[in-house]
Amino acid sequence: MTLHRKMLADLGVLAGLAGFTIWYLLDAWKASASAENLILIVPIAAIVLLLCLLDLFTQLKKGVTDDHRNREPVASILPVMGLFAAYVLSLEWLGFDLGTVLFVGGFLLLQGERRWVWVLGYSLCFGFLVALFFANMLPYPMPMALLPTDY
Repeated sequence: MTLHRKMLADLGVLAGLAGFTIWYLLDAWKASASAENLILIVPIAAIVLLLCLLDLFTQLKKGVTDDHRNREPVASILPVMGLFAAYVLSLEWLGFDLGTVLFVGGFLLLQGERRWVWVLGYSLCFGFLVALFFANMLPYPMPMALLPTDY
């Protein structure tokens, strides 16, 4: 694989992300153009598309860099992808709150964090705050294991 292929791969991922964002935004708009449906989707889609443009211009300006030369092999990210797949598949029966806590803790361990106080503290705080946020923001109930679902 040449260095230019690595840069093209990055640009392909960027184009895929922008394309998926536009598709999702148009699909959500077609489903319901109400402000309640689009209040989170439109601003986040705009931010994602702006970040994609910024990254595109940055990559084209810099060209091939050390980031492309010193990239980790794809096999090193497979455990994280597996952990994320397990997280998504387990949310219905494990609950969003407990599943998020376990995912964040597992991710920190996979990234080399060995201080258990940090792993437990960060995963508990982040997981439950995210679960509370989404439970209060979404108009439909989220499956929860520990937190009450009647918000």
